[in-house]
Amino acid sequence: MDSNDVKAASRTAGDHPALESAAKVGYAVNGLLHVIIGVIALQLAWASSASSADQSGALGTLSENLLGKVVLWVAVVGWLGLGLWQVTEAVTGSSETSDRVKAAAKAVVYLVLSWSAFTFARGGSSSSKKQSTDFTATLMGKPFGVWLVGAVGVAVVAVGAYLVVKGVKKMFLDDLESHPGRWVVRAGQFGYVAKGVALAIVGGLFVVAAVRHKPSEAKGLDGALRTLLAAPYGQLLLTVVALGLVAYGVYSFGRARYADV
Repeated sequence: MDSNDVKAASRTAGDHPALESAAKVGYAVNGLLHVIIGVIALQLAWASSASSADQSGALGTLSENLLGKVVLWVAVVGWLGLGLWQVTEAVTGSSETSDRVKAAAKAVVYLVLSWSAFTFARGGSSSSKKQSTDFTATLMGKPFGVWLVGAVGVAVVAVGAYLVVKGVKKMFLDDLESHPGRWVVRAGQFGYVAKGVALAIVGGLFVVAAVRHKPSEAKGLDGALRTLLAAPYGQLLLTVVALGLVAYGVYSFGRARYADV
């Protein structure tokens, strides 16, 4: 099978109604995930929360009851479909190399999310914070490891900055096949900016971990939000970001309907 055959097969798979439907379900589940993370972050800002304000905390919250476990199994299928669809985009999508690289990166993210949802649906658990720390420790054990960790941090900060710009300039509308309505657009703007800020803080913690030679400083999203809470006016800042994450979830529900897949 040559490269043209691979591209043809990938294009056929990407255009299949079943995969397109699964991808849209994936966007909807992604919206629910962000809403739950936002709610946990609000609890962290104004009361206390035993749950982590990250994907493991949100998935853990869903696993606590029967309905949530049903949603987790839906998430497994939805994120798997979205990941596979991104794979087809990486193979046969835009002629721009950067677009294909982004599609490949998104495929990895959604496939990992699918596996995480599968783990929780089966009654297992995992910690996003521990995964971040372990990943950082592994990198630091490599030659030039400190520089690698610092580079990862800078890259994550850059992605966060890109998301802020994407929100402010409404660039996310390019991902949709039609205009979703004013409120979804507003939610998208607020959501992308808030998510970008949170991600930039995550990247900053990787840089701190590199500078201090301490893998434990790379605390993931939960650590980033707790760091924000500890800053001056932290309660207010965390509230704004938390509401932004909820807004991103609302936008994701709209994206599930209007996504260009």
